[in-house]
Amino acid sequence: MTKPIRVAVTGAAGQISYSLLFRLAAGELYGPNQPIRLQLLEIPQAMGALEGVVMELSDCAFPTLDGVDIYDQPGAAFEGIQAAFLVGSRPRGPGMERSDLIQVNGPIFVGQGRALNHADSAVRILVVGNPCNTNCLIAMNNSDIPQDRFTAMMRLDQNRAMGMLAAKANRTAASVSHMVVWGNHSNNQYPDFENARIDGKPASEVINDQTWLRENFVKDIQNRGAVVIKARGASSAASAANAALEHMKSLINPTPGDDWYSAGICSKGEYGVEPGLIFGFPVRTDSQGNIQVVEGLPMSDWAKTKFDFVLDELRKEREVVKDLLR
Repeated sequence: MTKPIRVAVTGAAGQISYSLLFRLAAGELYGPNQPIRLQLLEIPQAMGALEGVVMELSDCAFPTLDGVDIYDQPGAAFEGIQAAFLVGSRPRGPGMERSDLIQVNGPIFVGQGRALNHADSAVRILVVGNPCNTNCLIAMNNSDIPQDRFTAMMRLDQNRAMGMLAAKANRTAASVSHMVVWGNHSNNQYPDFENARIDGKPASEVINDQTWLRENFVKDIQNRGAVVIKARGASSAASAANAALEHMKSLINPTPGDDWYSAGICSKGEYGVEPGLIFGFPVRTDSQGNIQVVEGLPMSDWAKTKFDFVLDELRKEREVVKDLLR
């Protein structure tokens, strides 16, 4: 029998994880012939709810699910894992600024970064919990795991952008490719329509409306999360879980054709981003599983202004947590 792959999910009783766990258990990440074992982490107060989730997973009788283990300590939850979905983080409360959220969640990711030393050396780590870029930076800087194993989720932003471009062009999302969202998962991110394509053509030729692209499209993607919260009374869950699953699939499978995908990774100096910063880039996975930034994409002066603004934001966030970086 094929040896199970161990997958950790934090915040496992939360809404995003509830949408994610059943798809993982059903074999969507590694395929129908690869068993997985889920190692789920929650805070002590949520362990009762997590036990209910485990009951439901059992009740589904997934043939690819080898078993489920639950923990309230990250060291045990991360033992021997080959993939980690770090979903759990404290949400922003009333009156909290983004800097407050960063300071509250920072210590959580210090501990999780250290605990990741119990993982397999080839582990792939995806930080979903917000602010995900800076939480990823903290975890990476408190771990002995190689930096290139850490990623932050920009895929939800990419999917939102692809969906919105497709709707405007009266196409399906499958027609949109080469979409990158630069920088940070925040309302200052830059969804790059200049390099995106629809049916293989430049998106700005298919959608010949610069005002809509520069104003409506960019602002709508930047603020999409807030609009979803206002509409449904809760933050994105199913779409975030779907993006997390797609992100991890892209990390472990070769990127098709000449396309790319968006991911927050540790910069090595690409596009003038100083090394060590977790920044959203266009990336590709090669046949050996190496993740590389797609370099040389052109930017107009207008786009460069957007790029520089979100880069400055991430520099400021790093300054807020500098005492947590070793």
